[in-house]
Amino acid sequence: MPERQAAMLEIARQVLAARLTAGLSQHELADRAEVSRPSVARVERGDDVNTSTLGRIAATLGLSLQLKNQAD
Repeated sequence: MPERQAAMLEIARQVLAARLTAGLSQHELADRAEVSRPSVARVERGDDVNTSTLGRIAATLGLSLQLKNQAD
């Protein structure tokens, strides 16, 4: 599996876990993050999404986006 795809699937796993822990439906998360419900579904599938959308969803769930050096 290419590295980028693996990274997107890890993001999807973390977002889904955080949403379920928060007890939110996709619709509720979308409303709170001010994004569409299909956008939440795309993130949770590991699809490529807009960074702004991902940032809104992450912030709503109390998560943060981080960049890391690939050599680490």
